[in-house]
Amino acid sequence: YGRRKGELYAFGAGVGVGKTDVFTQQIAYDIDTLGKKVGVIYLEQNVVETGQRVIGKLDERLYHVPDADWTRAEYVESINKLEAKDQLYMMEHFGTMDWKTIKSIIKFFNKAYDIEHIYLDHLTALSANELDERRALDGIMADMASLAQELGVIIHFISHLTTPDGKPHEEGGRVMEKHFTGSRAIARWSHYMFGLERNKQHADLIKRQTTTVRVLKDRFTGRATGMKFGLLYDQVTGMLSETLLTGDDL
Repeated sequence: YGRRKGELYAFGAGVGVGKTDVFTQQIAYDIDTLGKKVGVIYLEQNVVETGQRVIGKLDERLYHVPDADWTRAEYVESINKLEAKDQLYMMEHFGTMDWKTIKSIIKFFNKAYDIEHIYLDHLTALSANELDERRALDGIMADMASLAQELGVIIHFISHLTTPDGKPHEEGGRVMEKHFTGSRAIARWSHYMFGLERNKQHADLIKRQTTTVRVLKDRFTGRATGMKFGLLYDQVTGMLSETLLTGDDL
């Protein structure tokens, strides 16, 4: 039934599985298809690369890859078009940061630019320097839920995962709610939770490039919980396309 203001959407995946790429394609969709303004807070990617990846999704070009199929003229034209839209707002920062600062940035995005869609990558960095990480995440999640309600914003955020028993997440291991770092707080306050699974080491290219998106929690109706679908990555265009086949089926 679509996204709703005042809600939190959690995404979790192993290292390098592609969660930031999923976010970036959704950001491009929000801008181009829905005509929305977007606030982006990426703590593991600088604003230049983020901008390159967003316009790449808009043009279906790999602008962040130097020897991919694009020209300097196309690149500059795309940057100018995105700037003219005045829809993408990014925080210029790289590395760890505290929640208090992130909270003030979200408020600024909303109040100054009327932004309702926030993308935070990643939540785990906000408690990295805390003595008690779990307790810190409890407080952050409660405050984030309150902030989303107060401002009427939708906050999409990424969480790192704990090491599972059995197959690693980077080799296609199943993502579960309990694997999210600070899982109790995230599960308590999130309206939706999604797990992304992909075997990065598979010998078959199609299988290696197919991500399973699994719905771990659907607070609104519960109907979507347990559902899954696949996202196939195109190495030429850099785009993800939905497929009925998932990592379980391939």
